[in-house]
Amino acid sequence: QVQLVESGGGLVQAGGSLRLSCAASERTFSSYAMNWFRQAPGKEREFVAAITRTGVSTYYANSVKGRFTISRDNAKNTVYLQMNSLKPEDAAVYYCGARPYYRGISYESRDYDYWGQGTQVTVSS
Repeated sequence: QVQLVESGGGLVQAGGSLRLSCAASERTFSSYAMNWFRQAPGKEREFVAAITRTGVSTYYANSVKGRFTISRDNAKNTVYLQMNSLKPEDAAVYYCGARPYYRGISYESRDYDYWGQGTQVTVSS
């Protein structure tokens, strides 16, 4: 059972930056592909970014490509999401999720086994 704890959310002005972190309890963290999803009020949870277990490959939603960067530090059991040039439409609760690496990357939230509690990102215009 992987336990995930997100942090780093907050209030930022449009154009600003935030860095989200997700710490995992699992010693075999490097065996998991990791992702970030987000969910705004009244909307479904949507894919933001994903990273393979080694960090060699990353994937992004078109809406964040070029502005967000996902990375991981397997020695610290942590995955990050650097968010730059934030827009009001980026406001949401951000969740990190884990999926065993052998199941591949998925853009669907239902395919991820473990989730954190989420961290709120608010962007003022």
